[in-house]
Amino acid sequence: MTLRALRKLVDELTTEVRRGDKCLRANEPSLDLSDPVERKVHDPLHWLQHHTQTKDPHWREVGAASPYRSFPDKPYFRPIIETLQREPVVFCVKSRDLMLSWLVVGFFTHDCMTNRGVEVLFQSQTEEKAAESVEYARCLYDRQDDDLKAQYPLAQPLAKQSSLELNFRNGSRIVGIPHGADKIRSYHPTALFMDESAFIADAGESFDEAIAACQKIAVLSSANSGWFESVVVSAE
Repeated sequence: MTLRALRKLVDELTTEVRRGDKCLRANEPSLDLSDPVERKVHDPLHWLQHHTQTKDPHWREVGAASPYRSFPDKPYFRPIIETLQREPVVFCVKSRDLMLSWLVVGFFTHDCMTNRGVEVLFQSQTEEKAAESVEYARCLYDRQDDDLKAQYPLAQPLAKQSSLELNFRNGSRIVGIPHGADKIRSYHPTALFMDESAFIADAGESFDEAIAACQKIAVLSSANSGWFESVVVSAE
C-alpha cells in the first residue's frame, strides 16, 4: 500500500469512527462517580496510576523492596492517552525507559475490562514477544484493587488461561499473535496493538489487513529503518 493510499484509508476510518463515537456517546448512560468502582475506572490513566501496579523485572538491581510498583506520573502519558481515545490510528516512536508499551497495554486492558465484546490483538515479532505484552495485561489485571477484580471478573482464573490470552467474563479478550497478516485474518479484532513494528518485516501487510477491520490501531516501535520509519517521517 502506498503512503498516499494509507493516508486516505486513515482519513476515512477517522471520519467513520468519530461519527460512530458521537452516536455512542448520545446513548451512553452518564457515569455515577459516587460509585467507588466507577470512580476508579472512569479514566484509564487514573486506573493505571492509582488502582493497579506494574512489574519491574530489574527491581533487585535498583534496590527496590518489591517488583511491583505504582504506574509513574510522566507528563507525556496524558496526551498519549487522549490521543489513543480520540484517534483511530496512532503511530508512536518509543524507547525502553518511556514505558509506552506498558501505557498502551494498560489502555487496551482497561478497555477490554470495562466494555463488552472487545477483541484486541497484541502483535509482535514472535509468539514469545507477543506473550510478554499479554503478560503486562495479566499483571495489571491481577495487581489491581480487589473490588475491581470482583466487578470485572475473568472468564477463567489466570492460571487456567493461555499465556497468549486474557479472557474476560464480559466477552472481551486480549490475544497475543506473532507477525503475519494471515494471523490477523484468523480473528475479528476491534483493535490492534503492534509493538516494535520497525523490526517486523511484514508490518505493513499486517497494518493493511487490520485497517479494514479494526476501530483502533496503535503502532509503537523503537527506531529502525523500514516501513514504520517511512510512515512516521511522512507524517511529520
